[in-house]
Amino acid sequence: MLRFIVQRLLILPFLVLLFSVIVFWLVQAPPGDFLTSYVANLASSGSSIDAEQVEALKRQFGLDQPGYIQYWRWMESLSKGDLGLSLEYQRPNTELIGERLVLTIALALFAFVITWLFAIPAGIYSATHQNSWLDYVLTVLNYIGVATPNFMLALILMWLAFSYLGLSVTGLFSPEYIQAPWSWERVVDLMKHIWLPAIVLGVAGTARLTRVMRANLLDELNKPYVVTARAKGLSEWKVVFKYPVRLALNPLVSTIGWYLPQLFSGSLIVATVMNLPNIGPLLLRALTQQDMYLAGSILLIYCFLTIVGTLISDILLALLDPRIRMEGA
Repeated sequence: MLRFIVQRLLILPFLVLLFSVIVFWLVQAPPGDFLTSYVANLASSGSSIDAEQVEALKRQFGLDQPGYIQYWRWMESLSKGDLGLSLEYQRPNTELIGERLVLTIALALFAFVITWLFAIPAGIYSATHQNSWLDYVLTVLNYIGVATPNFMLALILMWLAFSYLGLSVTGLFSPEYIQAPWSWERVVDLMKHIWLPAIVLGVAGTARLTRVMRANLLDELNKPYVVTARAKGLSEWKVVFKYPVRLALNPLVSTIGWYLPQLFSGSLIVATVMNLPNIGPLLLRALTQQDMYLAGSILLIYCFLTIVGTLISDILLALLDPRIRMEGA
């Protein structure tokens, strides 16, 4: 196990380098650059800028250099722990991302806990009580959860909270705490607001994981080793939790690799609808304004989270399933 982890950690820098090339190419692929959008915005607002100023800005931002030179300068900054300078905000990307990172992590963890806390018990119950009335209820709710767009669910819950509870649940803070420094009161205010977006982000994942858990556990419960365990007189719950549940968890654990960056992005449309100050809207703004260093930094963070999530999935799978450890040996 230790050898496997060390090997994956040694591969990690090469994967990050490969993803950095792909990310930078994708960000550079659209025609034009930040200055093109900037000049167009000035023209639409009735202002203008002369050619000499445009050339001076190109030299300042390094946009007059070939793509590979821009990439090299970006990677040179990354090697020093500097994510570069945002062309639009004229601030270090580290500060812009750092301001939203704490709230993004808090929201992602809440949604992750809600998803797994409800999906696994619901899937186990549905599989062990197949065709019961509660199984049918959970099945219908799962279909609704998968079929309902997250942004529509957000709008419905926002309307219900405002109409029946008198609560405005957009954002993660009350107006008086948006710019306030961190304190116990601000944390309490965050806890009052974070539950609704966490539920919205977790509903679709909960529905999918419940269906996966139910299907896999039903498959395991019909295998000969379970029949043998029952024949030996083991209690039903001991039979279920000894091996079938552990093996049925494998597909769920394997999804952490892509589920982790998805949670951190915060479902871009939901974040926009609910006015959430996480990384998702910042990425959208960077892409629309062609702020390549900011967009590239955020996308590279998502790629890194995918790599780390996949590593965590592999380690958890090896711990859950002895067969994987035997194959590795």
